Amino acid sequence: MNNADLTDKIATAHDLTKADAKKLIDGVFGAIADAAAAGEEVSLNGFGKFKVKQSPAREGRNPATGATIQIAASKKLGFSAAKALKDKLNG
Repeated sequence: MNNADLTDKIATAHDLTKADAKKLIDGVFGAIADAAAAGEEVSLNGFGKFKVKQSPAREGRNPATGATIQIAASKKLGFSAAKALKDKLNG
């Protein structure tokens, strides 16, 4: 499923125009992205949690040359599925 498919599904299910459904979806994902950028955990009951994880700086290797390189510290967004979602996937 991509953005267009999701927009169509939400528009149909809630009797919205595609433009209104797209604004709604963009707003939800924008709010999640803003909260993650601020370092907040986003918990959606029955779906899961989005949590920012710190990845420390480390040494790596250039696969082409084998030379040692420094990899900068970074932040990653992790997702943990809620039990209800896991049950739906496996049930």
